[in-house]
Amino acid sequence: MAWIEVIPYEAAKGRLKKLYDRVKGPDNNVDNIMMSHSLRPHTMEGHMALYKYVLHHTGNKVPKWFLETLGVWVSSLNNCDYCVEHHFAGLKRLLNDDPKANAIRASIDARDPDQAPLTDREKTAMKYAVVLTGDPSGVTEQMIEELRASGFDDGEILEINQVTAYFAYANRTVLGLGCSTDGDILGLSPGNSENPDDWSHK
Repeated sequence: MAWIEVIPYEAAKGRLKKLYDRVKGPDNNVDNIMMSHSLRPHTMEGHMALYKYVLHHTGNKVPKWFLETLGVWVSSLNNCDYCVEHHFAGLKRLLNDDPKANAIRASIDARDPDQAPLTDREKTAMKYAVVLTGDPSGVTEQMIEELRASGFDDGEILEINQVTAYFAYANRTVLGLGCSTDGDILGLSPGNSENPDDWSHK
């Protein structure tokens, strides 16, 4: 599950139990990435707030399936299989087009977004994410201009930036603590975008 001690749902008390109840899925299932925070519940609360607002908020304008695509892409670049599998399952559910989802996954596995069945502007976002993930100081103003020229407004560019940055954090949480998918239910997410305080996974 993880290389450090975690407190299972059944043993949780107080603030931790309340947080688990907010993030749990079917049969009281709590994703291992969230349980890895169990010794410091305040960090779980911060993590979930960031995750919910960056990926699952009604104020976002970039389609959720593409934000998930960026998450899978960044996680693959960071060799984080945990997040790749979780978020690819979410991507497939949101896209509801298995051939397209599988073609996107194949292009990600090949590290070649040009092969993906994506628009030119979506591919531009994928290329921006490569640089921000692997060489953050290499991001240039020209790259932002290219995102604008491809059709993204500045708010959407911010969304792309924040999703890419969030997954750098999530990947390092998982990889740095040895989280596995053992016992997790893949593809669940806090789907109620209208309510930022609803963190339940369905």
